Amino acid sequence: MGRRQQPRNKKSRRWWFLGFLLFCALFLGGCVRYDLGVQFNGQYRGTIAQHIQLGEQITSFTEKELNQWLKTIEQRARKLDGKTKHLSNQEIVVTIPFSNGEEFVEKFNQFFNPTQQTPNQIATSEDIVQLNSQLGLYQSNLLLLERDKLNLDVDLRGLGMLSNEGSLVLNNASSLLNLEFTLTTPWGARIIQRSDTGIIPPITRQGNQVTWQLQPGEINHIEAVFWIPSWLGVGTIGIILLVLGGFYLKYKQFPNPNNPWVETQG
Repeated sequence: MGRRQQPRNKKSRRWWFLGFLLFCALFLGGCVRYDLGVQFNGQYRGTIAQHIQLGEQITSFTEKELNQWLKTIEQRARKLDGKTKHLSNQEIVVTIPFSNGEEFVEKFNQFFNPTQQTPNQIATSEDIVQLNSQLGLYQSNLLLLERDKLNLDVDLRGLGMLSNEGSLVLNNASSLLNLEFTLTTPWGARIIQRSDTGIIPPITRQGNQVTWQLQPGEINHIEAVFWIPSWLGVGTIGIILLVLGGFYLKYKQFPNPNNPWVETQG
């Protein structure tokens, strides 16, 4: 009996939150700032960062529900070796480290994609703003460089209306929910401006950082290609050059590939 009530309670919380957004649209200002960032510091080091800032109106009006939501986010972060920092009662930053591309995809999808949880986890989830997302990262190693292609679809259609029939649409949800995805890489990224699954959200650049302004009520498609230096490949080339340099200093010539044995005279 209890299990049947959990999905209903979760659904009622979601519709309650969307109803509250409508209230905010009519009587209050902005409510939620939700920033998601991914930073690649190198081939084997990076972080996933989630920055949530709540307006004072929403924190005072819905304190119990929002505290439970933030608590759930902290629990998920700890399971993935992440850390949570409270900047204030209305603002937190979650940081999750990853050591390679495979771990990045695994942790990202586990943290943000509710469809990858077990049915019991979905039923008991306290998320208010859910990023129904699917991330893919395709990597190819070219000795000195690594080419990465990132694909991300974020389904925010659930934040665009207040009824299954779509009779009541929250047209200005973007002014209430400021949702951003930021990608930071060593040399910047090339944006691919095509999509078969949804819209391409507005893009801004600042140095090696690219930011997409996610649009509530839409499927947002993000696709980018970026390069990362392969220090393992650079180290291999350096060792080869060092060996060749030592060989030349000793024998005054480079080794002959047809005759690798060098005869020296006493």
